[in-house]
Amino acid sequence: MGRVKLDLPERFDFSTDIPIRIGDINYGGHLGNDAVLTLIHEARVRFLTRYGFTELNVDGPGLIMVDAVVVYKSEAFYGQTLTVKIAVGAFSRTGCDLFYHLSDKTTGREVARAKTSIAFFDYGNRRTAKVPETFKTIFAPDPPSAKKTQPSPRPDLDRQKKI
Repeated sequence: MGRVKLDLPERFDFSTDIPIRIGDINYGGHLGNDAVLTLIHEARVRFLTRYGFTELNVDGPGLIMVDAVVVYKSEAFYGQTLTVKIAVGAFSRTGCDLFYHLSDKTTGREVARAKTSIAFFDYGNRRTAKVPETFKTIFAPDPPSAKKTQPSPRPDLDRQKKI
């Protein structure tokens, strides 16, 4: 049986701590696979909020999920707190990928990796939209020849803030 391999970027844009709730536990007594998607959804909402966005308004368009990949690395249990890190990458004209690294806050043990592909979506017209310039300015990597002399569009926001 072949396993899915998910490589993560070296740098993450955001980190938050989320406790595992009793409802996240399955009949095997550990974190359920469905709960991982719920936890990364919570982390994504906190991430967007940190940068002044919502799932329905990222400087205009909202987000829509295109696909999701989860790779499990170890068990997690009720009462543990997970640190969830998020990185943005793989930009296209209408979307990008969000990468997630979930680890035990106390031990640092890796619990799971995930990736969600998102498209920017105009909910009023029911169609995809271009990646907002504000979002690209914050998260898209600079081309190799770009000069880093422009100030951040949101200087009050640091890149690794926990909420």
